Parts: sequence; C-alpha cells; structure tokens
Amino acid sequence: MSTLTRPPKVATDSPVRRTSPRRTGSRGAYKGLLFLLPFLLGFVLTYVLPIAYAFSQSLHEKKSSGIGFGPTKTVYTGFSNFASILSDGTFWTGVLRTLLFGGAQITVMLGISLLLALLLDGIAARAVRFFRAGLLIPYVIPGVVSTLIWLFLYSPTASPILDMADRAGLHFDFFGGLNTYVSLGNLLTWQGIGFNMILISASLQALPRELYEAARLDGAKEWRIAWSVKIPNITGILVLTGMFSLIGRLQLFTEPLFLRYVAPESISTDFTPMLEIFDRAFKTGDYQYAAAESLVLAAVTGILAFVFYRVTNRKMS
Repeated sequence: MSTLTRPPKVATDSPVRRTSPRRTGSRGAYKGLLFLLPFLLGFVLTYVLPIAYAFSQSLHEKKSSGIGFGPTKTVYTGFSNFASILSDGTFWTGVLRTLLFGGAQITVMLGISLLLALLLDGIAARAVRFFRAGLLIPYVIPGVVSTLIWLFLYSPTASPILDMADRAGLHFDFFGGLNTYVSLGNLLTWQGIGFNMILISASLQALPRELYEAARLDGAKEWRIAWSVKIPNITGILVLTGMFSLIGRLQLFTEPLFLRYVAPESISTDFTPMLEIFDRAFKTGDYQYAAAESLVLAAVTGILAFVFYRVTNRKMS
C-alpha cells in the first residue's frame, strides 16, 4: 500500500523582503525632486520672488502729505496703478511702436537667416563650418559691445561711413525720422541673423535627404526644392524663432538706450516700453508705477506670444 507524501512546507519567514512598487515609485520621485531642487531654488529666487515683490510694490503708491511739500510715504492703493496704465497713452504708444517696428525688422531678419541657411545647406560640409562660425560671431559678441561698435559707426562726429560719404559729396544722417528705425533695425538684424540661421540650418539638416532625391528625379531645380520641399518642412522652427524674436523686441532696452546718447532727439525716453519703465523707476523714482508697468508688459508679451504661436501654427498646419 502506497503512502501519501505531503509536499514540503514552504518557509514563510524568508530573509528576502519584497518592496512594494508603490514604495519604490515614491523613492524615485524623491530622488528626482532632489535633482530638481537646485533648479527650483534658482527659479524661485530669480523669478517667483521678484515677480511677487513687483506685484506687492505695484499695489502701493508714494504720496506726500500736506500740499505736496511734506515728507512722502508709501500707501496702499490697490489696483489704481493698473487702472492708470490702461489709460496711459505714452506706455501704449511705446508698445505699439515696438510692435510695428518689430514686425518689419523680424520679417527682414528671419528672411535673411532663412536665405543663408538654404545657401549653406547646398554647399560642402567644410565650407559650411567656416561660414557658420563667421555668421555666428555677431551673436557671440555681447549686446553692449556690439551696440558700442555700431554706436561708433553711427556717430555724427566719428563715423568712418559718414566721413567717406562726405568726401564723396553725399550728406545723410543715420537718425531722424525713418532713418532711426532703419539704423536700429540694422543693428538688431546684424545681431540676430547668426543665431536664427543656426537654428534653421539645424532643422534643415534633420530633414531626410530622400525628399531631395525624389524631387530631383521629378525634374525639380534647386530653387524649387527649397521652396516646395525644404521651407514647408521647417515651418515649426520658423514659428519658434519668430516667437522668440517677438518676445525680444517687446523687451528691447539696451540698444536704444545706448543709441540715445548720440540721438537723444530721435530716441526719446519712452521710445520702447522698457525705456519708459527704466526712466520712471530710476529717474523719476516712481518704483511702484514702474513695477505695475513691468507686470502689464509681461502679461502683454505672454498673450501676444501665445496668440502668435497659435495663429501661425493654425495657418501652417
């Protein structure tokens, strides 16, 4: 008679402990948070706290006691500064002037950058490296230094360009009327062509070469390939560079500030919104109103960049 054998008893007190997936996931989240901590601290210290302080300042206003000759004190006035900005013609005129100027200048700059990127895409790799480095030099130079270079070239008393023009019997000025916008636009275009060209060129390099070969087999010339194949496939980077340029133009400050030294009658203190904010804060001393203007300008910049991105994406999709 066969006997039934019992299966071996499984030990329940195994020394190996299993960790739950939930606990492992929480540990990974904590480690990721530790890696993000330096960035978060920098973001809070350089962005969140200054914005919060500016908002706190914008809710106050300096008022003098008595009939205006007494000591001034800062009092809480709520959103009165923002209400005043809505009817401030000087501020909104500067915003509109900057937008109109930026619309023309950005179009020219991106057009030249696109043309250079298309030309570089069709030449040998060694030559591309050389031309890329040369065209990127204006972007590498700090904005203050490049502005000082063009300040010398635009100077009515020291400009070698004006000196050669006078010897040739030509008399013209870099400032005054439309020439002011052309001179400023030339400076900004010179600074931004290289950076935008590098972005567009990198986007062109990412396109599959099979598209070009198929177009050539169909009998397309190089200009046709550029217009019908290359440009339609890099609309994303064109939108991105246009949006970045729009944000930069609304924050235009350094270049007109330095050019104002040689053309104060052409570039006023409210030529751009940033110049007006700077003048009100550090020359007039009205920090509270300047803080409110800064917040309004930031909101306008964000809204316009969002609208520009959505509209251009919708048209190009």
